[in-house]
Parts: sequence; structure tokens; C-alpha cells
Amino acid sequence: MEGHMARFALLLCITVAASASSQTCEPKKVNDNPWFHVREMLIGCWTSFVAEDKAEVHILNLADMDVKMFSLDLINAKPMNLILTSSEALHCGANINANINIYVNNDSKIIVHANQYYNNVHKQDFPTQDEELVKWAQQKFGGVTSFTTVQNLKTISITGAAGTKPGSPNCVLKIEDASEKRFMKIDATPLASSVTSCSPQQQNPSDEDELHIINIPEDASMCNVSLHVDTKKIRVFLRGPQGTTWMIFGSEFSSVQFASNNDVLLSIFKQKIPPHYTLNSDNAEEVQRKALDVYKISTFTSYTEVRPTGSTISLALARNDSSTEPAVSPNITHQMPLMMQLYTSPDYRSPLDPSAKVQSDKRIYAEISMHTLGDISLTIKVIRCDVLSKGSCPVVEELPFIPEACSSSSCPNSTRLSFSLDQLQELMSTTWDLECSVQLCHNEKCGDGGRVKRNLEVTQPCLQPPAPSCFDFGLPGVLGIAFGGFLIGVLLIGALWFIKIKTGKGYPTGLDMSSTAANLPGCPCSGAKRQPVSTNPSPSENSSANASIGSTQSTPTSSMA
Repeated sequence: MEGHMARFALLLCITVAASASSQTCEPKKVNDNPWFHVREMLIGCWTSFVAEDKAEVHILNLADMDVKMFSLDLINAKPMNLILTSSEALHCGANINANINIYVNNDSKIIVHANQYYNNVHKQDFPTQDEELVKWAQQKFGGVTSFTTVQNLKTISITGAAGTKPGSPNCVLKIEDASEKRFMKIDATPLASSVTSCSPQQQNPSDEDELHIINIPEDASMCNVSLHVDTKKIRVFLRGPQGTTWMIFGSEFSSVQFASNNDVLLSIFKQKIPPHYTLNSDNAEEVQRKALDVYKISTFTSYTEVRPTGSTISLALARNDSSTEPAVSPNITHQMPLMMQLYTSPDYRSPLDPSAKVQSDKRIYAEISMHTLGDISLTIKVIRCDVLSKGSCPVVEELPFIPEACSSSSCPNSTRLSFSLDQLQELMSTTWDLECSVQLCHNEKCGDGGRVKRNLEVTQPCLQPPAPSCFDFGLPGVLGIAFGGFLIGVLLIGALWFIKIKTGKGYPTGLDMSSTAANLPGCPCSGAKRQPVSTNPSPSENSSANASIGSTQSTPTSSMA
């Protein structure tokens, strides 16, 4: 029994040891690193210059050419004056069009084999020193669009994009990364002599992010390392001698997690992020185990060890489907994965469906957000919002907005704002693109975060016709009107009575209401038919009337007598 237990314990130890050993790997020298392309950062420039004849001016400086042949694929290039310079004897196969002119020095050992436009290859007497060559090109052509130094060039092609960038037209030579020049694609032999790499036997499950470890040994000179990554979700563990600085470029920063014992500089804003951990040992196994401990995982994808010979190198993550270097856009900060969600109320609980229509008299609430960037926190600052109409005659209108309060707990890595669409009521278009320019900030340092867009369907509010006025009389209203009419009638009768008393002559003291009513304008006639007054009174009436008149008339006579 004890023998079985001993064998079981020994087997368990062997299994554990094998499992532990599978977490690390021993780096070996490789001719072509399957995970990263490595090259030195060299002298160059990139400007906004274009000559009056619409031709760009490019200088290509070739150095350390292991293979003495290279090719130019310029058949689809824009009009260009290309200056080739090198101290080596080289053969160039040039596939050019009629708008391409190539210049080589009279003493140059470069032989250009053009496809058909042989007369477009010119021999000129110009200096070979970098600064002096730039001055000569500026004097001859008016300026320089780009100056590029390439080691071990195999093929260079033009992508069709414009070879200029916004900014100064003056070429100031400095250490640069040539892959940022989007107008050209450079295929060069990577620096294999200074790179070792390996991968553990146990690989990551497909649903986990990759982990790539990059180590610069302590005996290498400190340097600046430019790291380019593609859009896949990855983790990178960076270790270098004290004083090393890593600059990370990527088309989607939200998909990159990083940790380093050195300062890290993100390309979206010029501020260094301090080290995440401390590790002075450059031993491959210790570095690998430290990376697993930092990320709390059991294995990694690749380990790469680089011994740079210069002060600046560039590393680019290789694509799985191509051995060529991935194209890296220089405008990576304009491709941030920002999202905009619209709401109908300030509580941000009712998301607006993308196909829903919004009335122009309603206030709209928006939330702009992004995913976390590694283990650092970014804040979003909205600079400006515009609406762009869709149609044959596009219209752009600036849309004023009001920032809305938002706590860090309720909306991390996002910002909220609201705006009114009243100004769109006077415009004919109903389909718009809502686009906002933002900045990404970290510790009060901000960089351009690009633009975020959202479609918007706007409708005009329904205008209801005014309702006719309608009087609703209740019992109190009816009683009030009746009492008012009664009071007016009493006052009117009293006034007529007073007028009759003061102005009436020869009239009896009684008031003939029917006669009065008949003589009042606007007063309805009496319901009884008036009898005409007879001019010949009856005898009885006449005698009594005469007697009355006679007695009346006799009185003053006797008084006067």
C-alpha cells in the first residue's frame, strides 16, 4: 500500500512539474519572428508640401542593403518627383507611370530599370548628405513632401492615398517611424539577428485575450520603443532597462491592455504613464512568470527578446494571415471606438431606437462612452457637435449642447449632454447625422479622440388648429344672467319714469307703457295690436272733455279777473 502511495505521489509531482514547465519557454534565435516585426527607427520627415504642378517630392534613402536589389511599384501613384540616394551599388526595378520622374546622383551606383518610361529617369548632380539633399530638393522643386530612410528594402509601393499631411510644409529631419506614412507600403527584411522568441506548449483558449511578452535585456542600451498593435484584443507585458520608454500605437486602444516596468506613452496624448510593477531581472523565465502573475493567468501566447543596436526601434504585431508588416494608420486617434446612445428623458432610462423618429420640438439627451483603456481611466470631453443633412445638397449646422451631470459611478468612461432640435424646424431635410468631436483626457492632459456619429430622423411637430371658444353655462351662470337682466330692466324703467316726469307736458301722470315701448329704438313691439286714435271722439267723451277743458280754461280767467 505504501508503495502505491509513493508511486502516486511521484506521479503527481511529475505532473505538477510538467504543468509548471509548460507555462514558460526557452527563447531561441529566429530568422523571422512570427509575432513581431522589428526594425530600427531612422531619420526622416513628412510634410504638407505639394508643388504648383500638383506633384509631390519624395526622397528615398537606402541603407544596409543585404540584398542589392529592390523594386518600386509606382504605377498607381500620383504625380511625383522621386529622388533615390544610397552609398551602395543597387539595382532597382521601377514600375512607373508617365507622371513619375526619378532622380539619381551622377556618381550614384543605383541602376534603375524602368518598365517603359525610360526618359523619366534623370541623372542630376546633387549632394548625398541628408540635410544638404533636403536643401537642394527645396531649391529645385520648391519643397519636400517626405524623406524616408529604409534598411534592407525589398519593395516599396504607393497605396494611392495622398502623400501629404496637415501642418508645416518644411521638412525637419528627425527619428521617425516610416510605417506612419499611409501613402506608402514598405516591405523590408526585419532585423533578425537581435531577436529571440518562443511560445509555450500550452496556448490560450480562443475566448481569452492573447498575452505577448516583450523583454529588452539589461545589457542593451536604453532606448525608445514604438509598439504597434492591430485591432484584436491582446495583453502586452513590457520590460526593459531603467530609462526605457514605450510608445503604444493602436487602431483600437480599448482592446489593448498593457503593463510595464518603464514609462509608457500613449500616442493619443503626450503624457507618460508610470510603471505598473518593478522587475530588475531580465531572466526569460522570471520575466515570463512575472507576466503571468501580473495578469493572473496560467499561460501566454509569445515571448520576444530584443537587443536593439540603436537608440530607437519599432515593433509591430504581425498579422496571422500575412507575413508583411501591418499597415498602421497615422490617424489612429481618429479611430477610437466611441459610442453614442440617445435618450428621450434626463433620467437616461429610455434609450432611443436607431430607427425611431424624433420631433424637432423635443429635447434629446445623449451619452458618449468608450471601453476602458487597459488599467487606466480616461475621461471624455465633448468639443463640438454638428448635424449633417443627407441628400444631394448637404447642409452642416452646429448644434449647441448643454453638459449634463453624471457621477463617475453611474457613467464611468462616458459623458452626458443634451441638445434641442428647434433650429432644424426651418430646414427641409429630415434625415441627419449627429456628429460630435471629442477629446480623451487623463490626469488633465487631453488628446484628440476623434468623432462619434449617430443617425437621426427628425419630424416636425403636429400643429393643432385652435379650438372654437364655447361657453359652458351652469346653474350659477344662468341665475346670474337672469338677475342681471332683471336689475337692468328695473333701472331702465326707473330712468324712463324719471324722464317722463321731468319732460312730459299735458300728459297724464300715468305712463302709457305701450306707447313708450313703441318709441324706444331696439325695443320689441307690444304683443297687442295698437288701436288707431280717432280724430272724432264720441259725444260722451267729447262732452266730458269739453267740460273738463272749459273748467280748466275758466280758472285762469277768473283768477286774472
